[in-house]
Amino acid sequence: MYALAVDRMAPMNFADNLFRRVLELRNPCLVGLDPHLGKMPAEFEAVHGSDATRAEMAADVVRFFDGVIDAVSDLVPAVKPQSAFFEALGVAGVEAWEEVVKKSHQAGLLVIGDVKRGDIGSTAAAYAQAFLTGMRGTDPETLCDCITINPYLGSDSIEPFLEACKESGKGLYVLVRTSNPGSAEFQLQGDPTLSELVADAVVGWGQDLMGECGYSSVGAVVGATHPTDLAALRKRMPKAPFLIPGYGAQGGGAAELTPAFGPHFAGGLVNSSRGILYPKAKPGQHWKDAVREAAETMIAEFRALDLSPVN
Repeated sequence: MYALAVDRMAPMNFADNLFRRVLELRNPCLVGLDPHLGKMPAEFEAVHGSDATRAEMAADVVRFFDGVIDAVSDLVPAVKPQSAFFEALGVAGVEAWEEVVKKSHQAGLLVIGDVKRGDIGSTAAAYAQAFLTGMRGTDPETLCDCITINPYLGSDSIEPFLEACKESGKGLYVLVRTSNPGSAEFQLQGDPTLSELVADAVVGWGQDLMGECGYSSVGAVVGATHPTDLAALRKRMPKAPFLIPGYGAQGGGAAELTPAFGPHFAGGLVNSSRGILYPKAKPGQHWKDAVREAAETMIAEFRALDLSPVN
């Protein structure tokens, strides 16, 4: 088993934290916490009613994710709440976000905040403070371990996030080659392509945030729907952990993702949201048991790959 020497006086490097959790649980599976209100089980009456307030719906979201976290926390290394679904519920949704992040941490999960922020100067610094470092009075358990960011305003929009990571030991996943069908309109333009230019920048941005595990805390979002690009971008970014959306509901399969991980599973996290949160339950099966079964099925698919957890 791979062991990390830990400096107790310094914040734990995100890449090392992720590496440790993936090895402990022997899988790269990430559960996306996307509260599609209409898909939630019938027992959550507020989200299905026509006269509920946003506060009542947000309370249902927290209760639902309490159950999801309870079902998967001993199975997967991390969860990924999607901020837009929470923000749609207003102030109550932001409070629900913090509750879900805190409950995830209390259950031993790493939290990847899917926020896709990108701006310059003091605005980028404020986003980094909001999600990574906090301010006076912030409960640290409501902060994320890592967030997704949009790099398309240039390096000056990334620097405040890098500084926050150096201060706090947190991490970033930079959008490089996304899984949506329209991504090619911009990301594949040029020679080298825009996504390749961003990939090269990710390598540079990550040099000062290397963990003892051999990976950086600056990673890349690369979609499962582009398996050829996954392999090419892994060669281009050998030390960047990958966040891989597009598995399952969007069409990406486990076997196609082997090149994304590098020498072992700790090189990537594969996201599944709808496939785990909203599976079709068997007759008489409680929805939480169906969620757990869906997570176990995903984990089994990756453990069946010819890929050693550690070389």
